[in-house]
Amino acid sequence: MSLTIRPAAAGDLARIVLFNLALARESEGRELDRSTLARGVEAALKDPSLGRYFVAEREGETVGQLLVTSEWSDWRNGAIWWIQSVYVSKRFRREGIYARLHAYVRDLARQEKAIGLRLYVEKDNEPARSAYRALGMRESDYRLYEEMWS
Repeated sequence: MSLTIRPAAAGDLARIVLFNLALARESEGRELDRSTLARGVEAALKDPSLGRYFVAEREGETVGQLLVTSEWSDWRNGAIWWIQSVYVSKRFRREGIYARLHAYVRDLARQEKAIGLRLYVEKDNEPARSAYRALGMRESDYRLYEEMWS
């Protein structure tokens, strides 16, 4: 079965929202506010400067996604692409779909002169950590801190 990776479009909104709801539930045990999430996904789909979604399709069915946002590094004089909102439908896992999404984004990042890829992962999500290591990523020397407002 062939797999197509492509930039997401407005017609992908509902599926991306469903995938993000499932992602939050599976990875963090969180229930996201669907309306807020839908507005956030829609904003990125309308304005690529906020983020760019990419989807994987198999025989016309969307089976995976990821979001890329950009961070400017003054130290390196270049953009670092952050991979976020990674999700592959449960029935299509362990088939290399994320690896194909990752390779697509890595190639695009290089074409667009980004200087690297970063992502964050829940510290206890060993399957995801293992997948990222297998793709050549390594744990960074940084710890992530945050201050969030509701």
